[in-house]
Amino acid sequence: MKLLGSIFLVSRDVPFEESPEHFDKVWFDTKLLKVKRYNFSQNKETFFNIRLPLSSAYLLISHGSRDPRPQQALEALAELIRTKLGTQAATWMQTENADRFFPLPGGEGTTTPAIVVNSAWYPLVGTATLELADLPLHEQIRQFASVALAQGCTQLELLPLFLLPGVHVMEDIPAEVALATASLGQVLVVKGRSHLGAHPGLRKMLANQLAKVDADAKILISHGTRRVGGNAPIEAVADDLGAMVAYWSVMPSLESQIKALAGVGHKKIAILPYFLFSGGITDAIAQLVARLQEQFFELDLSLCNPIGVSSELADLIIDLIEK
Repeated sequence: MKLLGSIFLVSRDVPFEESPEHFDKVWFDTKLLKVKRYNFSQNKETFFNIRLPLSSAYLLISHGSRDPRPQQALEALAELIRTKLGTQAATWMQTENADRFFPLPGGEGTTTPAIVVNSAWYPLVGTATLELADLPLHEQIRQFASVALAQGCTQLELLPLFLLPGVHVMEDIPAEVALATASLGQVLVVKGRSHLGAHPGLRKMLANQLAKVDADAKILISHGTRRVGGNAPIEAVADDLGAMVAYWSVMPSLESQIKALAGVGHKKIAILPYFLFSGGITDAIAQLVARLQEQFFELDLSLCNPIGVSSELADLIIDLIEK
């Protein structure tokens, strides 16, 4: 491919030590691209290095559960994000996105476009839990950081998969991150991202889910907290969805909210659990809804699924990474 008198082919899967006959244009060596540039008009070869931007590894952090299903879902989500990031990295860089190109030495002020061949490169995406793991979170972060460093990463991005900005997001995780960074020193940049519930696209996902249900009233049910002001974020989400709010652990309960809606004439009620993955509490909610359906037999109660693993959710998390 002839571009501005040069060929420029980028690959992460050809080590510098191998024979140049295999790809004979570019080698990847940790944080540098070692490039052979061939000028057709002058029949001349030049060699140079291009320093790469920060290469990140990503760690998804969830609450943790004794139920194996949330961890299985978390790992499936990590794999989906890994695949999507790998696909993005393998796309061709177009000339209209010149700000993403690597400037080549000796290019008379121009920037040579590049084809990115990334078949062997896969982003490093891991999982960790705040509670109920064999190791404390700071040790999970430290061990993942060691793997990231060994693979040439220079930055570790932490992604808290929490729906609400509660004590875990505001206090517990930062404390664990501080312990981890203290042991890591300056060898790796550790960067915390916003929690998942902060992304406005999450509410759009929930609204789309509710729109598929034939209902004349909606209830958003969350775990709830007794902390003063702690339920305000979930109430804001419910307001955006045009839903009443109910809690599993505090009042108002799901039963009381169903009674209130039935009292003003509603017959079809959609119930949306504000939980990331299925687990013990969502099972208990499903059992409660089944009992309430028998009790309020004149009503049509439709229980939606928790958020769950989806391509849309993976896209939201990737958007948090890119912000």
